[in-house]
Amino acid sequence: MLIIIVCLVMFYFGLKMVFINGKHLLMILLTFEYLILVIFLLLMNLFMIYFYDISTIIYFFIVIVCESVLGLVLLTLVVRTHGSDYIKSIVSLL
Repeated sequence: MLIIIVCLVMFYFGLKMVFINGKHLLMILLTFEYLILVIFLLLMNLFMIYFYDISTIIYFFIVIVCESVLGLVLLTLVVRTHGSDYIKSIVSLL
């Protein structure tokens, strides 16, 4: 039960960091990765305690890796086309 409470507190601070560091696309992507790893930790604890199933966790981890690669590719494309990763400069060019 303590692990679940710690994970929820970590998730809260991760969401707080998204709103504080919302100027750079790279910082948002890094914070989202942190949030996904917290969710992964929470799911791993829940599945290992209650369901004893590791295959769902492996599928979730595969989706996490694909999502992070896609985020880095999009960040690279945005920096190459717009010149920076500032959110305001990207929105103003659209």
